[in-house]
Amino acid sequence: MTHSKFLWGAATASIQIEGGASARGLSNWDVFCETNGRVHAGHSALIAADHYNHLEEDVAMLKEMGLNAYRFSVSWPRIMPDGFGAVSEEGLAFYDRLINSLLDNGIEPYLTIFHWDLPYSLHLKGGWLNPDISDYISDYTKVLVDRYSDRVKHWITLNEPQCFINLSYRTGEHAPGYHVSDRELALAVHNALLSHGKISQIIKANAKSAPSITYTQAMPMSSIPLTNTEKDIEASRKRQFSISSDFAGTISVFADPIFLGAYPAEYLTRYESILPKFGRDDFNIISTPIDYLGVNIYMGDFVTAGPNGEPIVVSPKPGHAKTAYNWQVRPECMYWANRFCYERYQKPIIITENGMSGNDWIHLDGKVHDYDRIDYINRYLLELNRAMKDGVDIRGYFHWSLLDNFEWAKGYYERFGLVHVDFENGNRTMKDSAYHFGTIAKTDGKSIGADFTI
Repeated sequence: MTHSKFLWGAATASIQIEGGASARGLSNWDVFCETNGRVHAGHSALIAADHYNHLEEDVAMLKEMGLNAYRFSVSWPRIMPDGFGAVSEEGLAFYDRLINSLLDNGIEPYLTIFHWDLPYSLHLKGGWLNPDISDYISDYTKVLVDRYSDRVKHWITLNEPQCFINLSYRTGEHAPGYHVSDRELALAVHNALLSHGKISQIIKANAKSAPSITYTQAMPMSSIPLTNTEKDIEASRKRQFSISSDFAGTISVFADPIFLGAYPAEYLTRYESILPKFGRDDFNIISTPIDYLGVNIYMGDFVTAGPNGEPIVVSPKPGHAKTAYNWQVRPECMYWANRFCYERYQKPIIITENGMSGNDWIHLDGKVHDYDRIDYINRYLLELNRAMKDGVDIRGYFHWSLLDNFEWAKGYYERFGLVHVDFENGNRTMKDSAYHFGTIAKTDGKSIGADFTI
């Protein structure tokens, strides 16, 4: 059955690329960057990739690649400098320019409402530990929908709560760098879920044209069967959705309430004594029907079944393939993680992020020859296509990232972009992978022996 053309896009996030910091409010990440030892080499996101001043050039590269979609996020502090109250017309106008430029170039905008840059003033009110956060983000969402829904049809609610809750409030790796109790962590999880549900309801109630809504999750426990035996497949499936002591980093704690209407039984049983009070009404909000599951996926673990069928993670072999970020190259995760998610949630899937950090530089000929990334893209897309052929409903793929950018606590140490950015002068250079990915998009995968026609 043909639904529509497969989505071929690239993805970015506001604070990672925009710069233009003087034209927005203070974010939690600005203050985190100011804190000694938190971000590599004391880097900040004040200028980033300077997308604020290179908007049209960046959109032109999307068009040159032949991509038909672009996933970006809106900076909450740029729209509402204090996170509530006054709205910045200058901030709204910036995204008007971006959306109009995309549409003028035949590129469909996919707007992410929250991708981690929380207004600092809301952080001071407790951030994701404040039960009122879902109302604050609802007001912000209403501003976006009122302004942009005449042109934007595709909305993504939250990007990876497994990260902006778990890495920010448990491990302390990300802003604000907290190590809270499990009780407070469970509260932050629930506040994030309520925020997703209220965002979805605001979009549905106020959009000027029929919207599509996606929730995007990280896949920190994606599991690959070591062998194609039923016992290893079942062990992998079990591990992918199991509740570890790192409960705020698991998939099912967030996705089950959204798509199945309740927390996993294992979570309720193990953490009953510390969970916040909630009623059925909460889950009616959280499980507001949406259209797609967004999957951000980079790697996975090989899993085998133990003597009693329990999942056992298999250690990587010496000298295993890895990216510049030291993430394992495991293209099989694109098959299995999406298959398991589709079996459990029965929602069409959009790959909202996939990519790799490479050791990229401009060569003597003035070009960036990143063959590692080309090979990575080929391997992961072939596995994604295999999942589609086996019945998994995949509607699109957004490569992370369009531009080299501010990579959170790693600063500018990592390069994930299809486009090389000189962070001193803002110069852009399309890498070999950009041209290669463009050819894949223009041929719907046929250039690598795949077929993404849907």
